[in-house]
Amino acid sequence: MFRTFLSLISLFLLLFSAISCTEKPSQVKAEGNSDRMDTSSIISDSPIADEAGKITERTQLKDSASVATPEEIIARKQVPILCYHQIREWKPSDSKAMKDYIVPVARFREQMQMLKDQGFNTILPDELYAYLNSGAELPPNPIMLTFDDTSLDHYTQAAPVMEEMGFKGVFFVMTVSLGRPRYMTRAQVKELSDAGHVIGHHTWDHQNVKKYEGKDWKTQIEKPKKTLEAITGKPVTYFAYPFGLWKPEVIPDLKSRGISAAFQLAGKREPQEPLYSIRRIIASGYWSAKTLAGNIRGSF
Repeated sequence: MFRTFLSLISLFLLLFSAISCTEKPSQVKAEGNSDRMDTSSIISDSPIADEAGKITERTQLKDSASVATPEEIIARKQVPILCYHQIREWKPSDSKAMKDYIVPVARFREQMQMLKDQGFNTILPDELYAYLNSGAELPPNPIMLTFDDTSLDHYTQAAPVMEEMGFKGVFFVMTVSLGRPRYMTRAQVKELSDAGHVIGHHTWDHQNVKKYEGKDWKTQIEKPKKTLEAITGKPVTYFAYPFGLWKPEVIPDLKSRGISAAFQLAGKREPQEPLYSIRRIIASGYWSAKTLAGNIRGSF
């Protein structure tokens, strides 16, 4: 009965509360972990897109025999990583703060076109992991595109534009949302995976990892990981912290549950565990392509 109550509470929060990350794009240079949570709803009015492009084979680059020290990892030049939430038009009901997390469709295309015109090449987590751990070579001007929270517009709006540009991305999925209105279905997640994108782990229902205890680890990490692996037929070993919040004490629990690396937002990396505090910046809905380019240069 208690578990049923918790499930109903989680569904209520999913449908009526705002879900997003904690650091605003204007604060990308701030360091450390904050408990302040700015959130935005996940809404999409877009029609279902056509089938994504052909499957792109990606070489599995993890090499457990070559593990760099934390100091070596931190010394390597950071790869720019962008974090997106919603790709849709602004609505009158969207607050000023929410618009940071909602990138209008035309603006998203402009941002992607800028990345292509400036010679950026998207990489995926296995490539980043190999680079950080063993110094594996990356393509010129590497960048990573990540999308949090399972929003349907990731499939209907973002993925088709990325396909046109020859880009691949990472979609961090919270499994409670699968099949809900305005969220992706299991089939759509599978399609993204088959098209060469990576499906990452974003918990069951977006709870703050810093507060996990006891059975929370099974509910929020173990079960969703198995669900995503069953959907994709692939290992799911990369994780994005809800709200960008984390603390060093949770890292052993992530490691023991098969998580190879974890992504935060723009806070300072953990000196002893840089693979579990990889930095990203939120691509703001207010940013022009030129402004985004400047923030990429200034933040990494």
